[in-house]
Amino acid sequence: MNEKTPETIEMEPVGYVENDYLEPVYNEKVYQTISKIIIKEDLAEGLYRIEDFEKLYILFHFSKSKGYDLTHRRRYDGEISGLFASRTPRRPNGIGLTLVEFVKVEGNVLHVKGLDAINGTPVLDIKPYIKKIEEGSD
Repeated sequence: MNEKTPETIEMEPVGYVENDYLEPVYNEKVYQTISKIIIKEDLAEGLYRIEDFEKLYILFHFSKSKGYDLTHRRRYDGEISGLFASRTPRRPNGIGLTLVEFVKVEGNVLHVKGLDAINGTPVLDIKPYIKKIEEGSD
C-alpha cells in the first residue's frame, strides 16, 4: 500500500470582499446584497470579458472560522448532518463557494449580487458559471 506524503498547499488571494457585513448573516437579505470584490491590480486583466457571464462562482476562504465538527445541525433546515452534507463555514480547509449574479465590472472591482461572505474575506478564485456545462444541456 502506497503511503501518500502530506502536501502543503499555499494560496494567495486574488482579491478581497468589500461589503457591509462584519459578521456572518444567515438570512435571505444577504442574497439580495451587492458586494464588491477588489481584485489585485496585477490580476485585473484576468477580468477581461467577465461580463460575458450572468453568473459566477466565487471561491473564498472562511478566514474567521476556526475549528470544525464532523457533525452538526444545519442552519437552513435544522437537521443533523455531516459537515460535507452542509454549507457550514467551519470546515477542515475553510473553503467557501457561492454562485453569484454578475452585476458589473469597473477596472479591478467586480460587483456581484448574492455573495455570502463578510467584509475583508479573501477571494481565492473566480470561475464562470456555464449553464451548458453545469446542467449538461445543449
